Amino acid sequence: MKDASHSIISLDYHLRVAGAPDHLRHVINEVARASKYIVREVWQGSAGFAGSQNQFGEDQLQVDILSNMIIEKQLTESALVHSYASEEKPELVMLHENGHYTVVFDPLDGSSLVDTDFAIGTIVGVYPKGDVVGRSPREQIAALYIIYGPKTVLIYSLGGGNGVHQFVLNSIGEFVLDREYLGVGDDAKVYAPGNIAAASENGAYKMLLDQWIARKMTLRYSGGMVPDIHHIFAKGNGIFVNLGGGKFPQGKLRLLYECGPFAFLMEEAGGASSDGAASLLDQKITSLDQRTQIIIGSKHEVENAVKSLNGERS
Repeated sequence: MKDASHSIISLDYHLRVAGAPDHLRHVINEVARASKYIVREVWQGSAGFAGSQNQFGEDQLQVDILSNMIIEKQLTESALVHSYASEEKPELVMLHENGHYTVVFDPLDGSSLVDTDFAIGTIVGVYPKGDVVGRSPREQIAALYIIYGPKTVLIYSLGGGNGVHQFVLNSIGEFVLDREYLGVGDDAKVYAPGNIAAASENGAYKMLLDQWIARKMTLRYSGGMVPDIHHIFAKGNGIFVNLGGGKFPQGKLRLLYECGPFAFLMEEAGGASSDGAASLLDQKITSLDQRTQIIIGSKHEVENAVKSLNGERS
């Protein structure tokens, strides 16, 4: 897409050339605009508890609530969004009856890491308007995430073979193209294992971890889903897992707000996703708070992990 007349390519221009419908382009731009306000709160705002809990009974941080309010404001002002579902809200929130899309998001994934100064992020999926319950993540028409680290980076995809593309927030506050067509290779050199406490009761998970150690794969795990999966996109290989066990027998992470958007992006980049049985994109959404296992990353390594966890020989 780069040419002499557009040596610096903006997110808006890239979306237009990629064929995003105008309404969708504007919605993605509104999310990008919201992220600029969120990163300011991350840098300057309080990470203290807000004295309230989200729909899952988890204590909310002030920055969680502020991030949700910022995204809601931008989506409302666009007048293009029919409704939204957020990890911070207990039900679908109606915005505009004539809107075109339902947007789902985790406004600040990993917010508990703010005071440790680790990278965190925002995760977003876009569906045709209406209730998302009864659908599957494959019905998303776009997905993106923003990672707030040393750089603020936005990765998006429209699916359908249009690729996965990376933008960096520059010094004048514009997201500009950094890398096009991110790809994830079939074989992995790094692994990021979540909820390893489950290995104490899940022998297959323990054996999988032992396999990775025996193969001298490199451990890259921060405790944050966004930076750990971003590492796979940045390096072009790897595997991230978070399996069920302990307090979360079905898995800790949410299908709608976290796993679905990442599965959409990963499979578009040539990687794979699984809940241990099938692609996460084909898992039916039964509730807004649905949790799931996730195995995601390089295709061959995901296949190997699924076989291993199901007691099959590779």
